[in-house]
Amino acid sequence: MKAALTAGRWLAFDTSTDVLSLGLACGDQVWTQNLPGGAQASSTLIPAVLAMLAEAQMPLASLDAIVFGRGPGSFTGLRAACAVAQGLAFGADLPVLPVDTLLAVAEEARFVWLQSGHLQPSEDLTVLALLDARMDEVYSASYGWRAAVDATPAGWQALGPLQVGAPEKIRVPEGPNLCWAGNAFAAYGQRLPLGPRCPALPTAQALLRLAPALWAQGLAVPAEQAMPLYIRDKVAHTTAEREVLKAQAALAKASLLA
Repeated sequence: MKAALTAGRWLAFDTSTDVLSLGLACGDQVWTQNLPGGAQASSTLIPAVLAMLAEAQMPLASLDAIVFGRGPGSFTGLRAACAVAQGLAFGADLPVLPVDTLLAVAEEARFVWLQSGHLQPSEDLTVLALLDARMDEVYSASYGWRAAVDATPAGWQALGPLQVGAPEKIRVPEGPNLCWAGNAFAAYGQRLPLGPRCPALPTAQALLRLAPALWAQGLAVPAEQAMPLYIRDKVAHTTAEREVLKAQAALAKASLLA
């Protein structure tokens, strides 16, 4: 699908959920594609990236950066995204731009509400982003969107830390135009806090909309720093995980050079 969405030259993908979301931006033109995620993401992501670059007639090295959802989310999906981001970035000498998946959920919800008329461009928004963490738990984080005022540009602010826990223990934020956004509603229903709900995923389109501001904030990093963000029982990568990431990154680089 081709559509006008945002400016810049970015490749973006997210594999943190059951959907593999892929996007490519060149100026105001954007190509997007959704594919099955989960275990299939590691084998389908690289061919899909190369096909999209070919369709857009854009060399990988011409991009500003590779943007990817770093987590939280599926451990397998996050490892695949980081490995592919590393491999492609190394091969094309590009930086990477890691984005929290819950922030992408909040951005997707903001866009959906704007399109539906629930939110006006001049209005602020408070989003409780929720992703199904399985094991009877939910990933959650709260964000505030502040509309542009005079010389102050619009943008997102984190309203608290990322959390993982039982649906009943989610912290409800305070703020204007509250919105609960994510993919946890079907699994947890009334166990979640009551509030206006917006089904949303961390899409590539959301990553592309976030990329220019995050880039301007200097949040791009070298390829070797493309690492997953775990917030459940994880504070560091084991030796085995680091070896897996290296192997997957090498495979991604080899696919690019083939």
